[in-house]
Amino acid sequence: MKLKVCGMKYVENIQQVADLNPDYLGFIFYDKSKRNFEGIIPEISQNIKKTGVFVNEIQEIIISLVEEYKLDVIQLHGDETTDYISNLRNELAERRAMFIEENKFITKRKNKLYVSKNPIEIIKVFSIKDEFDFSILKPYLDIVDYFLFDTKGNERGGNGIQFNWEVLKNYPYKKPFFLSGGIGSEDVEKVKEITTSGLPIYAIDINSKFEIKPGFKLVNEVKNFKNKLEI
Repeated sequence: MKLKVCGMKYVENIQQVADLNPDYLGFIFYDKSKRNFEGIIPEISQNIKKTGVFVNEIQEIIISLVEEYKLDVIQLHGDETTDYISNLRNELAERRAMFIEENKFITKRKNKLYVSKNPIEIIKVFSIKDEFDFSILKPYLDIVDYFLFDTKGNERGGNGIQFNWEVLKNYPYKKPFFLSGGIGSEDVEKVKEITTSGLPIYAIDINSKFEIKPGFKLVNEVKNFKNKLEI
């Protein structure tokens, strides 16, 4: 089981959470979000996948931010179509091929593009409340690496409430997914139960329930949650 801590914003806090060695750290590039990221990402372990969260963003901007922040993962939290995702993936692959040919992974060469040594992972988010038609996921199965299920609410994420996890019993695919939406430290046993249910849950995504203010995580609470889940 993997752990993703999303909605990071402040440099020192980013470093503190990174020292806990989560598998993913999420940075939201969406100006309508309270956790919109515009700062500096400090040097963190290469084992932590830096994830950029985008909402219906222009593809050239996504690629620019991937290069600027050396992102490993793109999380699409809007209404992105299959054509949009396929085009984005193809463009990223072309950039990566060009980079490999020209730089042989010398990532610090001045004025050159940065591309991850591994292909960029793509996560597509779908929001759920009390019911969901999983058939709408089928066209995405071959073009994304993971789904992420979040709670349908007033915001595009970080609403701090859970959807009805019973809905997931009807998930018909083998494609792994991230479980998100209002998960807090009090949900350890509930999380343990669903992660042993046979569903292909790849990672737990936490955010607002571990904050003292938007974007600032309570490090000890994240640490205790991680330890209790034995992640």
